[in-house]
Amino acid sequence: MKSIIKRINKLLYIQKKCKKARCSMIATAYFFIRNKLFYKKNILQHPNTKIFGVQNIISPKGLEIGMNYVGFTHNKDVTLLNINGTLNLKGFYTIGIGCRFDIAPNAIVQIGSGGYINPFSKIIINNGLQIGDNCIISWECQFLDEDFHTISYEGKRNKNNSIVIGNNVWIGSGVKILSGSIIPDNCVIAAYSIIKGQFDEKNCLIGGHPAIIIKRNIHWN
Repeated sequence: MKSIIKRINKLLYIQKKCKKARCSMIATAYFFIRNKLFYKKNILQHPNTKIFGVQNIISPKGLEIGMNYVGFTHNKDVTLLNINGTLNLKGFYTIGIGCRFDIAPNAIVQIGSGGYINPFSKIIINNGLQIGDNCIISWECQFLDEDFHTISYEGKRNKNNSIVIGNNVWIGSGVKILSGSIIPDNCVIAAYSIIKGQFDEKNCLIGGHPAIIIKRNIHWN
């Protein structure tokens, strides 16, 4: 009996999400059941979501893709996840419609609990990306840890290209975060900033091209 009630509640939840996302409940339910039966994944995806490598997604608390409607999005926008490496989600997570994830073989993307990523953002990772708990990523952001072309010069040093984002970080719209960048806990990144480098002070407002610390000892909620 409890199992039946649980399934009914889940269908009602899917119906509510589909109404908000303006998408077909039948198609959405089909993908949810397929992910559950064939891949043992708790993934609720918009019908216009394409996932390659769903078996490489670790999401024990659940994952929703493209199901949160935002005024400037359209229900025909396509979301693409190409997961050749590993996408490890610590807690329940939502990915906005129109996002693009491209995780290379052997690359690992780890995302903490309590956060989300808004529409049309891109995560392109060849090495590694670590995002802490309660991080909010606005729309049209980009995480890129690889240059894809080599520039040689005398005295060049090998470096770690992985990106690390601390806990409770708010990343504004249009921000680009490049290889080797580190953002500490409780920071805010101003819209359309370009992050290239390692910051070591918590509770800072960071922004600019290239980004610098604008204010210290800030708090946000």
